[in-house]
Amino acid sequence: MRLIFITQRVDPDDPVLGATVAKLRALAERCDELVVLTDSSIPGALPENCRVRTFAARSRLGRGIRFGQALAAEIARRPRPAAVVAHMCPIYAVLAAPLARPAGVRVLLWYAHWNRTRTLELATRLSTTVVSVDTRSVPVTSPKIVGIGHGIDLDQFPCSRRTGNEGLRALVLGRYSETKGIEAVVRGVGLARAGGLDVTLACHGPAITSVEESDRDRLSRVVAELGLEDVVTIGGPIPRSEVPSVLAAADVLVNNHRSGAPDKVVYEACAACCPVLVSNQLFDELLDDLEPRLRFPVDDAADLADRFGALAALAVAGREQLGTELRRRVAERHSVGSWADSIVALAAQESASS
Repeated sequence: MRLIFITQRVDPDDPVLGATVAKLRALAERCDELVVLTDSSIPGALPENCRVRTFAARSRLGRGIRFGQALAAEIARRPRPAAVVAHMCPIYAVLAAPLARPAGVRVLLWYAHWNRTRTLELATRLSTTVVSVDTRSVPVTSPKIVGIGHGIDLDQFPCSRRTGNEGLRALVLGRYSETKGIEAVVRGVGLARAGGLDVTLACHGPAITSVEESDRDRLSRVVAELGLEDVVTIGGPIPRSEVPSVLAAADVLVNNHRSGAPDKVVYEACAACCPVLVSNQLFDELLDDLEPRLRFPVDDAADLADRFGALAALAVAGREQLGTELRRRVAERHSVGSWADSIVALAAQESASS
């Protein structure tokens, strides 16, 4: 089987897109050839049966022309690819469909995000299948949507034992965007400390746009206003390769992202046996039957403070048992192997029906 995979960047250390490399490697294990079309790529990141074609150019028009030329050439090659997989960017599916669909090559769009755009709506109509973590993690309604889990590389996130400190070392990983709800997490830490709990918070992530830089600066001001400078760190991005060690040093990962798309970092924390506290309702299948309660209402700092207290009250054995169960669930429902198996099965099914 040949597959064409389109993504923005191939770099295992990229703080945003680094996880894509594990998915590409898993797909390559299941294909005769995997062709990766990308804007940029780090040499040697992928197995030998992967061919990388870059379409970077100085202008958007130039990128579009180079993209179309590369895709058309790969579709024309034999054996014909089973499918084109567009990763996260709906525009890739929109541009690929007019070239792929008439040639009998199906288009799979992988998308997991809260943002609904006209481009996404068009991509949904043009794609053969829209693949996501859950049928609810795409902000459109369509019978084309299939949920297959998130695709976490468990080998990259070994289980780390929690130390059972009297205090609680909380962690936030992700972009400094208002949609991440980090201010409510900071306020939850403040309320928990006011109630006598020794909880600290470390935040790490990039600020990619000027708006995100403004959000990060505002967050630093909130920390200062609450007098939490000694216990709350507003840090920068960390390389993808350092995420496992950062998770290993934490007692809990906190995620207050708005509903609509479950952050992969939550699954990564669970894979590392690190307990999580999240607000997104899409984690119900992963968390809702566990004790103590691991979900809190979005932006509810007071309830989050209570969740901190309940988790801190667990004995060392209880934290270890909770972490082990979280890892088991990720392995069962959200591993990179099961993700790649599903993509290949969808591609084969679509190809057979063309």
